[in-house]
Amino acid sequence: MGQYFGTDGVRGKANVVLTVDMAFQIGQALGAIYPKSKIVVGMDTRLSSGMLKYAVCAGIAASSAHAYDVGVVPTPTIAYLCSKEDFIAGVMISASHNPYYDNGIKIFNHQGLKIDDQIEALIEKVLNKETHLILANDTEIGKIDAYPQGLDHYIRYISSIYPIDLSGLNIAIDAANGSACVSAKMVLESMHANVLSMHDNPNGININNHCGSTHPGDLQKFVIKHQCDVGLAFDGDADRLIAVDEQGNLIDGDKTIYICALNMMKHKQLNQDTVVTTVMANLGLYKALQDAGIKTEQTQVGDKYVYDRMLLKNLSLGGEQSGHIIFKEYLSTGDGLLTALSLLSIMVEEKKGLAELSKDLIIYPQTLINVHVTNKHTALENPILCEHIALLQKALGTEGRILVRPSGTEPLVRVMAEASTQDQCDDLVSQIVTVIEREHL
Repeated sequence: MGQYFGTDGVRGKANVVLTVDMAFQIGQALGAIYPKSKIVVGMDTRLSSGMLKYAVCAGIAASSAHAYDVGVVPTPTIAYLCSKEDFIAGVMISASHNPYYDNGIKIFNHQGLKIDDQIEALIEKVLNKETHLILANDTEIGKIDAYPQGLDHYIRYISSIYPIDLSGLNIAIDAANGSACVSAKMVLESMHANVLSMHDNPNGININNHCGSTHPGDLQKFVIKHQCDVGLAFDGDADRLIAVDEQGNLIDGDKTIYICALNMMKHKQLNQDTVVTTVMANLGLYKALQDAGIKTEQTQVGDKYVYDRMLLKNLSLGGEQSGHIIFKEYLSTGDGLLTALSLLSIMVEEKKGLAELSKDLIIYPQTLINVHVTNKHTALENPILCEHIALLQKALGTEGRILVRPSGTEPLVRVMAEASTQDQCDDLVSQIVTVIEREHL
């Protein structure tokens, strides 16, 4: 990670950390790196997204490249358009699951992959004024064109992957007042599902506000109240999914990976009978996959790292507990709608609900607390903290684990423990947080 780029692009509070000037400079840098080329730009529904999108587009045009404004779309739309159409790069304005007052800039290359470290370094030199860019002359200024058909192209593609008949299924969706509002209900209804939607009226400041994949409580109650067969909760930019089974229980990324991995192995579509997870995957997932004869590869947190490992090892399925699931055959990034359709297709094929499909996966109790620190990297090097964590892990043995890691996007240390009981998890995390606070980290 660089000075500005974290695990998922540039992110910060709009108009404070992530300003119009910064957005313009990022667009200008992209235009200079890819002169006279086509760059597609999309956004989510938060209040500052339009402001930042226009700044990025202006920067792109100022450096002679051409910006194609696709409007409000899910993040995977940008990855799809880059990989399938003639765009040299793509930009998504979104802070994903963060509150409305944050925003971010995610950049994809022509393969639909997050840009590499070298490109990030070039952009950071522009932001730091270490590289001075010359504006295009009057005959070489780029164009800014509307490209709303890009969303239609993406929707047609996603719908073609699982051409299933959802007649008779009652599906509840929580669109998080975000990008899923323009895609999820439309696609599911085109497959004849009866769709009941909530949190689907974005006003700029209600994105992710006690709704969506990070706050699925309303959806759980809604599924029970309306006797739905399944609930689908998206995040702000619709690249992740947390589902709810017919009993109102959460189906997180771990359970989704489990359900999809077993089905893909059954159909001989799971390359090397292996899936990729991050260090945040539950210990129960590893044990259940092992029992099913499925191997795992583990990476640091971030769908970028998951996909890199999938590419390296030629693996077909990977994802995160948070709901980022990647099906490499179809897309290079997590896609909440694609994940939802995969789960629904398995339900239709097996004639089973998600509760039954996931029943053999026993999730270990887990506690996760975010702790604000002065410096998240030096905090984790503190010898007293390191020694305390090692002693606790030794006492747990193979019946639990402790993970303390820096946030990729915020000044936080994430403290997580898994053990046989919730009380034990709570106690382990409490002990570690106490050491962090006592050491004034």
